[in-house]
Amino acid sequence: MRTTTIMLFLILVVSCGYKNPNVYNGPSKVIYATEWKNRTSELGLDSKIYRSLTKWFQKSGSLSTVRDKAGADLILAGEIVSIALPSLSYGTNNVATEVKVRLQVRYILKEIATNKVLLEVPSETWTEEYLVTSSSATNSDNESDALDEIIEDLSQKIYQRTVATLPQI
Repeated sequence: MRTTTIMLFLILVVSCGYKNPNVYNGPSKVIYATEWKNRTSELGLDSKIYRSLTKWFQKSGSLSTVRDKAGADLILAGEIVSIALPSLSYGTNNVATEVKVRLQVRYILKEIATNKVLLEVPSETWTEEYLVTSSSATNSDNESDALDEIIEDLSQKIYQRTVATLPQI
């Protein structure tokens, strides 16, 4: 009886037309992913975003990223506009105990053949909090971890928006 119930459930799930929004099943597309312009003093931030985006696009068998525009179907370009570390909360003696990393970006996805804009985000701000301790090494690690979390979330969102934008023919 239990096996029958499980089989019935699986048949219903498969037949209901469920579609994973994170999977692109359309025709193969090659995305020319540019190195983002970095308008901040945070060195290497553009490379971290590029690597994270590439990792996300590798999850799809039909989407791939390249570093050369020749032969690409789409172009994904972006810019790191600013990074800020405003204090969030204070402890005794007005010493910050928590800080929020704030990263502002903008990006665009265009079809190369038609120059048609498929996705444009003129300004998006990402934030992540981290704790401040008395150790500057720990603070630096916490800030780096918070920035890595922002980059991962940003890359995932760009990937998901791209998949949702492309025709699933």
